[in-house]
Amino acid sequence: MYKALVVDKPADGYRCAPAELDDAQLPEGNVTVRIEWSTINFKDGLAITGKSPVVRKFPLTPGIDFAGVVETSSHPDYKPGDRVVLNGWGVGEGHSGGLAQRARVNGDWLIPLPAAFTTRQSMAIGTAGYTAMLCVQALERHGIVPTQGEVLVTGASGGVGSVATALLARRGFRVVASTGKLNESDYLASIGAAEVIDRATLATPGKPLAKERWAGVVDSVGSQTLANACAATKYGCAVAACGLAGGMDFPSSVAPFILRGITLYGIDSVMAPKAKRLAAWEALARELDAAQLDAMTHEIGLAEAIPAAAEILAGKVRGRLVVDVNR
Repeated sequence: MYKALVVDKPADGYRCAPAELDDAQLPEGNVTVRIEWSTINFKDGLAITGKSPVVRKFPLTPGIDFAGVVETSSHPDYKPGDRVVLNGWGVGEGHSGGLAQRARVNGDWLIPLPAAFTTRQSMAIGTAGYTAMLCVQALERHGIVPTQGEVLVTGASGGVGSVATALLARRGFRVVASTGKLNESDYLASIGAAEVIDRATLATPGKPLAKERWAGVVDSVGSQTLANACAATKYGCAVAACGLAGGMDFPSSVAPFILRGITLYGIDSVMAPKAKRLAAWEALARELDAAQLDAMTHEIGLAEAIPAAAEILAGKVRGRLVVDVNR
């Protein structure tokens, strides 16, 4: 038996509740993992609350991330005792996921835990931090360098934004952090933000082309915020978009793309190939400061993930939430 959160959709509505499950209820897979830590991302908030149709199979354990120790394996790359991390691959959506003490998955979805991190630290990073690194790498592949000017990070006090801010500042960029929580300005400064602006300045309709300001953008908000960010991006520069906390729409025009030659990179972390994942995690191991990571992390127990889901959707969570599945 193992403890897990279970999402179900009976006739009387959608619900998520703690449960005790038998190992026979684990899904198909060739690696069974004893989970030590999981985490809560924006997508997990949607899955737990049912605010968006993230979960495609019922009943199901949510949680798009986990880290733990291999218990059994018929996959050639893993053996009992190996420490592993999983991010995405539809886990927590169509395949039972990480908000549990045990998981069974396809070994191709796993990566070895980087030696630099504990399982707890890897979940303090989680999909949010790994996605932030994918965004930063996209900007650097485009050729963006600190001497070109400021980089904007939207949703900066959230999980993706916090890690992106820290990574970009460490690489020498002047980071402007956009947030709806100006009371978190000291926190954002402590992880590398040079300036903090109110998200309201980006959330209302603006001109198709604004004054050029941003050499690069990491956007986790979408909608009008992304449109305004593109409108103020410098000639030939780039925006990395990875989230939709503000909405799925994109009320922009072609003007920034055909008159300033900017590039909009869509960042997908769910189905990214293994080589790209390994490169991102290797970079995180080299560059992410452990003290900064700890400063942006808050720990909760498994059952606490349910109320935390509503908090993260409401934008009330700062940084990263790690879930001790054994508490």
